[in-house]
Amino acid sequence: MADNIDYSDIEAKYHVEYDDSLDNAVVVDGIPIIDEAKVEKLLSKIIKAWQKQGVFIKQDKIFLPWNTETGKCKGYMFVEFDSAADATNAINLIDGYKFDAKHTFLLNRFTDFEKFGNMDETYVEPELEEYVPKEHLRSWLADPQGRDQYVTYRADTVEILWHGKRSQCEVAHKPDWREFLYVAWSPLGTYIATLHRPGVRIWGGPSWKPQSRFAHPLVKLIDFSPCENYLVTWSNEPIVVPEGAPQGPQYLSANDEGNNLAVWDIKTGNLLRTFSTSSEDGTSKKQMQWPILKWSPDDKFVGRVTLGQMISVYELPSMGLHEKKSLKIEGVVDFEWCPLGDKDKEDNEKLLAKGKKEKDNMFAYWTPEVANQPARVTLLSFPSRAILRQKNLFNVTECKIFWQNQGDFLCVKVDRHTKTKKSIFCNLEIFRVREKDYPVEVVELKDAVTDFSWEPNGERFAIVSSNDPNLGNPGPGITVKTDVSFYQLDRAKNDFRLLRTLPARTSNAIRWSPRGRHVVLATVGSSTKSELDFWDLDFNQIGAEPSTGQSSKDEWGAGVQLLGTADHYGVTDVEWDPSGRYLATSASVWQHSLENGYAIWDFRGQELEKHILDRFKQFIWRPRPKTLLSKEKQRQVKRNLKEYSKQFDEEDAQSELQGNAEQLAQRKRLVDEWNAWRLRCKKELGLDEDGEEDDKDEEREEIEVMVEEVIEQIEEEVVDE
Repeated sequence: MADNIDYSDIEAKYHVEYDDSLDNAVVVDGIPIIDEAKVEKLLSKIIKAWQKQGVFIKQDKIFLPWNTETGKCKGYMFVEFDSAADATNAINLIDGYKFDAKHTFLLNRFTDFEKFGNMDETYVEPELEEYVPKEHLRSWLADPQGRDQYVTYRADTVEILWHGKRSQCEVAHKPDWREFLYVAWSPLGTYIATLHRPGVRIWGGPSWKPQSRFAHPLVKLIDFSPCENYLVTWSNEPIVVPEGAPQGPQYLSANDEGNNLAVWDIKTGNLLRTFSTSSEDGTSKKQMQWPILKWSPDDKFVGRVTLGQMISVYELPSMGLHEKKSLKIEGVVDFEWCPLGDKDKEDNEKLLAKGKKEKDNMFAYWTPEVANQPARVTLLSFPSRAILRQKNLFNVTECKIFWQNQGDFLCVKVDRHTKTKKSIFCNLEIFRVREKDYPVEVVELKDAVTDFSWEPNGERFAIVSSNDPNLGNPGPGITVKTDVSFYQLDRAKNDFRLLRTLPARTSNAIRWSPRGRHVVLATVGSSTKSELDFWDLDFNQIGAEPSTGQSSKDEWGAGVQLLGTADHYGVTDVEWDPSGRYLATSASVWQHSLENGYAIWDFRGQELEKHILDRFKQFIWRPRPKTLLSKEKQRQVKRNLKEYSKQFDEEDAQSELQGNAEQLAQRKRLVDEWNAWRLRCKKELGLDEDGEEDDKDEEREEIEVMVEEVIEQIEEEVVDE
């Protein structure tokens, strides 16, 4: 009876298709040739490297063929995946991966060997694809009027606008970007970034198309490298990679979980490395310094401080620790890279042309007083790690490092305390980086310094100082009194001298023009004061010496002149445009909700335009890269400036005539409309051309009315005699 039972329905239900193909097997070339003792270590390293690229394999799925005669592997291996789709994913992600300096992985399917062996070797000429030129990411620099751009962010709307003369101001682009935190330009103005919940997107080109995206969920802060090659993203939430999330070099992997800082390659979109910024000593997140990673000016290195312990410097693009060790520095608090000046770039170009190495980078760091050791500022050459100069400091509370933008000077602002620690005063330790042995000059100040700023490309600096008792704990409605002082290098005496002090002010921010010379002193973030003072430090420029900016005939400091004063209520941000001709001030709703909006001024403090806008958030000028003209070309332009001025004057005159013609046409149109309206109204009311009633068809009836009016009344009384 059992032999007659039909099991076909059960067999059909539980039938399993047996896959006898080898599409899930992959051959990997480029494996280091090793002996048997190093197998475990090699396979472990390969598995870990593949995991970083988003490919997960187990050691028992790897077969490594051996050469029995030499006792070493043959330089390739077989990997079995769970499915053909997993094998395809591995080939896409790992093929061409550089394992180390001598080995690069090359992946092929096992079944491809038979296909390649039977391949038709008849040459077939490939079809040429039509060339599609890419957009130039810096096309805005070719604007015929030489205008700058800026971005505004209000409510949910972003606008990118051109700025120039009144007739040249217009909207360049109004993107439809949704659900983002804020916008940010890259340092050279090539890209604009938006921060979204899934990550960061960057946009650029004439059409403002998306250029790349970086999948870092809940990102809050970003930082571009100086040459725009890399991007750093930070989130206050640790990275969590959900099951089934996309894998690959452009995505976070399981190895990144728990970290919250990521470094990305902008051009490829690949993730280079992640870090954790969680503080082991329980420091509040509000005390976190940003940026955490600090870039060398040439994008070759990026460094990070582990507070009180060491400085770790990583090489780009591998993001490997330089020489596989950090700089152990007891007590280290902060460091800053030296900028690369124009002279440094010229020197490096000459060295490269001769086939020599470029100059080392340099950075400065400071350490506080530890045990019996004084506080110290150190200049260090990198990557040679040679100490160039050290300066001991005593009774130090805090230090801040300020490099001049050309790398000629370094100022360390040292907040010092008296022995009783009841009062604070300040010293400025100024290093002359271009001179032999890096001499240091000390400028002693009696008051606390709240702001310091070098003049771009110059030998001057400005400080805001105060001895106001409210300093440090200002309350609502309290205005802190400050003094603003300008110092300049006196070449004759070879030291920094006080140029001029402006006493009893409320200014708390210094904003130098990118070209130098002009500076704005602003009262920012105050609910009671919002003053803007526009100063010219070379007002008497006839006969001025380029090296000092000071006329040889004038008294020291006589060139400091106030050009104008202005007021922008509730100002929160002050920023010069790249040309140094215009200044923008804005009041952001992120700080307060009163009279939000922005204004644009010329360098003399004349208001050009002002916009009061509800829910206004951001105003940012678009940065410009440095000119491609050589020094000689720039000098030639300056020599021929009068010829260019004639051309510009002609264009201005033509524009004015065109504007006048348009204005006259507008006026004529308005007059014609007015006359037509008058004529229409007269016809409707039946009036003639003089405005009187038309009596041709109507008879008139005249009515005479007599009216008596008492003009004067006199009463006389007659008395009988």
